[in-house]
Amino acid sequence: MPPYDITKSLQPVEQLLAATTNPRHRYLLMAYLRHLYLEMSGRYDEVLGDDMMVENPVYNLHALGFNTTISGKENVRNLYKFWAETNQSVFYGENVQVAVADNFIALTVQAHQQVWGGSILSSKALGLLPKGLSADVLIEMLKLKGAKADPNCMYLYSNFEETIWPYDDRGRLVREDVLEPNPAAAQITKLDPSEVLTTAQAAVLLAPLIKPLPDFDSFVLGKTAS
Repeated sequence: MPPYDITKSLQPVEQLLAATTNPRHRYLLMAYLRHLYLEMSGRYDEVLGDDMMVENPVYNLHALGFNTTISGKENVRNLYKFWAETNQSVFYGENVQVAVADNFIALTVQAHQQVWGGSILSSKALGLLPKGLSADVLIEMLKLKGAKADPNCMYLYSNFEETIWPYDDRGRLVREDVLEPNPAAAQITKLDPSEVLTTAQAAVLLAPLIKPLPDFDSFVLGKTAS
């Protein structure tokens, strides 16, 4: 079975939402949860909806000294599509701490993300590895464990992350900033086939947790339809 319970990865965010009364803050937390649950479920087209994301989002991914910036919905869609098709959209969170402000959500987490061996070896996948990881560095990490990248295997990449997601005035995602403060602490382990969770399996598990967003104008601004 998988090493972690994907349905519990965002429990601290759910708990913060339950304790939050500010309508705008509640809306941002709802959008944040919906985004992550949809992403892990491979339902990326819903993540990219105009109600959830600005027209030109920017993802700044910084890991292992390898910096990647992805901008524009089409490029973000390609990233999510590749992850979903290769079961790399599955990730788990431990020791999550989260804070919400008027225009951003900040989170720290011990993150664990599935990585497909084929994406480590394929030059066509460079830049599409989880968190913008460097294939060369991942290969070296495996060598230190006496292993090598296998296109028939899945791995679990783990490290501490700090993230900030800014939102616009209507609660739409503007940017994702992902940082690993201590790249040297990263670990990568080979998963037994029984430990691998597919995107389709994640979608079934997370479906009950995916909630529709309320109408922004009425929920946040208190406006009623005329």
